[in-house]
Amino acid sequence: MNRSNETPADRSKGHAAPIAAAADATATAATATAEDVTSGPAGTDFLQLDPAAAPPGGLADWLATRLRAAIADGRLPTGSRLPATRVLAAELRVSRGVVTDAYRRLTEEGQIAGRGRGGTVVLAAPAPPPRPLAPPAPVPPAPFGTAPAPESFDVLRAAPARINLAPGVPDLAAFPRTAWLRAERAVLDDLPAQEFGYGDPRGTPALRRAVAHWLARNRGIRADPDEVLIVAGAAQALTLLGQVLARDGITEVAVEDPGSLGTRQHLGHWLTATPPVPVDAEGIRVDALRATGAPAVLLTPAHQFPTGVVLGGGRRRELLRWAGEGGLVLEDDYDAEHRYDRPPVPALRAVHPEQVCYTGSVSKLLAPALRTGWLLTPTRYREAVLSAKRFADLGNAALPQLVLARLMETGELDRHLRLLRPRHRRRRDAMIAAIDAHMPGAVVHGAAAGLHLMVTFPAGVDCSDTELATAALAHGVKVQPLSWHARLPHPPGLVLGYAAGSAGEITEGIAILGRLLRRIG
Repeated sequence: MNRSNETPADRSKGHAAPIAAAADATATAATATAEDVTSGPAGTDFLQLDPAAAPPGGLADWLATRLRAAIADGRLPTGSRLPATRVLAAELRVSRGVVTDAYRRLTEEGQIAGRGRGGTVVLAAPAPPPRPLAPPAPVPPAPFGTAPAPESFDVLRAAPARINLAPGVPDLAAFPRTAWLRAERAVLDDLPAQEFGYGDPRGTPALRRAVAHWLARNRGIRADPDEVLIVAGAAQALTLLGQVLARDGITEVAVEDPGSLGTRQHLGHWLTATPPVPVDAEGIRVDALRATGAPAVLLTPAHQFPTGVVLGGGRRRELLRWAGEGGLVLEDDYDAEHRYDRPPVPALRAVHPEQVCYTGSVSKLLAPALRTGWLLTPTRYREAVLSAKRFADLGNAALPQLVLARLMETGELDRHLRLLRPRHRRRRDAMIAAIDAHMPGAVVHGAAAGLHLMVTFPAGVDCSDTELATAALAHGVKVQPLSWHARLPHPPGLVLGYAAGSAGEITEGIAILGRLLRRIG
């Protein structure tokens, strides 16, 4: 259209039409909002405000008082946004002026301020009135001791330290964030709406299938996906097994010594006894296992914690004969994927599935925060373990399972593991070199695989490993004393993780340990 012939009045009409239409739309929306609000009772989820509680004629004062109280007690922390005056007025079914007046009072008091498009935000809470002195908080238990409590691990994890050489922590900085986000987007793009509901307590079919494939490729285990139970890490697997075995009349499970304090605590919570069985250079001593009379045993045969030995061929055959006679093996496949100087060893479950309960997790492959693992049990325990899992939590969260399944099936997890191995090997080598330089005479155990080393002190050093660990923590270095994990007589020493820190941090931490050892010993 040629606008050159339009008069000013024509042009005015042309502009007026869209303006009028916009005004009509706004009025319609406001009317709809008012109708929606007035269709229900007055009140809002925001601070559970109910204008019926306000005194007659005092709505603004009542609202301002309620807002002050919420700011003072922390329900409205500094920086939080208040609802827009129009929105809050509509929800409370009061005039907008009531809300505006209440906001004005708090603004004049300096407690809130308008930020334009950023809305109205809380600036600061008024100083609280003085409170009577509370009784002193209970002192947390010391993290180290000859008989550490179950919460000792929590205390140690929470303790600040500049250098973390505690075992059980992978390289958290290497978590494959990009691959995880890419897999998560792909999962969400394809996920039907119904998959956001409650799922199978055994785990998502996708992850159970991916785990079955992973175990076949990497651990020699042939398992149907229906045999796989997804659990919240090896810790929950042991908890479920402890419950089920206790109900089945198995109240004793033998454990390796030295062996993981944490796993012993999980089993001991449900069972009456966890008799110790000595470990030597070939792994657990089956003759000593037989002598305990225990009907079941918990093992870490791929990389024994904490000594690092691999269950030797002769011992494997002897153990499987014991299992064939009715013994039950609980196989914790700890550190099985982290190998540097030795060939892979197949899982015991691959040889004797009906006498082996097998558990693994991604805690050392990716991150403990995922709380994802798997459990395979003999047929006779499958339904009981599933029932215990169902009543524990109805199953793990489905979305992380689907993302992990995609990482497994696309090969991303294998690529991540190939990336980690040389990095871990370099850090292991840095720790061994630092021990040679700063702790002469100390003996290193378990260097061929895993993410930690066990170090025993040189002969003639009269030093408590708990005393050394306590002194190290005071100097900013976190370690675990070997005595935590041993009940039978054993030389003092330390269990040192090398995956979480750089080579420089490892060297510095070992140097501090060396100085402390010379001073204390």
